[in-house]
Amino acid sequence: MAVPKKKMSRSRTRRRKAQWKVARPTISRCPQCNAPHTPHRVCKECGTYKGREVTPAS
Repeated sequence: MAVPKKKMSRSRTRRRKAQWKVARPTISRCPQCNAPHTPHRVCKECGTYKGREVTPAS
């Protein structure tokens, strides 16, 4: 079993953990109704995806 030979310092540990950041969600515009939505998802406003109506608009 692999065991660390030396204790990892606090600064080294925190430097590694500092790379885990929460990214802002990407927002794109619907080509049909120009409403903001997340990419690769059905538009909640008009119910279209890639120019086709997938779900009826609510």
